[in-house]
Amino acid sequence: MDRDQALSILHEYTKSESLRKHALAVEACVIAYARKLGQDEAKWAATALLHDFDYEIHPDLSEHPMKGEPILAERGVTEDIRRAILSHANYSGVPRDGLLEKTLFACDELAGFLTAVSYVKPSKSIAEVDLKSVRKKLKDKAFARSVSREDIENGARELGVDLDEHIEFCIRAMQDRAADLGLAGTTQSSG
Repeated sequence: MDRDQALSILHEYTKSESLRKHALAVEACVIAYARKLGQDEAKWAATALLHDFDYEIHPDLSEHPMKGEPILAERGVTEDIRRAILSHANYSGVPRDGLLEKTLFACDELAGFLTAVSYVKPSKSIAEVDLKSVRKKLKDKAFARSVSREDIENGARELGVDLDEHIEFCIRAMQDRAADLGLAGTTQSSG
């Protein structure tokens, strides 16, 4: 499974632009970790791109991602990628044992949160996001309330990285792909 095949499956099942952008944001963070840790970037990219591919057709937690897994199996997605996708959901019953599984979980909620922080910046750009602003927003329970702060904290802990370092690492990874993620910002007109 290469990136293009994974993108094709993502686009076939995911019509929401925001959900597609979320997959790309998670991919940016996961690939950055693959590079840092000397792992298979293509496999890690495919895993990140496909982790929520079935969310629109299975939005219920009793179904996502469990009912999506057989679809991926039919498409030839390897067992280790499918297992990582299953394990990113705490309620799936699949433990996170491997590095890919832990990395996907650690990056999923955080990428969503960093996107939300970007959207409230004046230029709506990830370039304006820094550790201090993320930490401040993490304390604000009303901000991006659907994002689990507990999952963000547990993700870093399971991955064995300091939370602040993890946040900064993912900010940089997303900044490197800002245009792809729709987070390059808007130009302010002085009109």
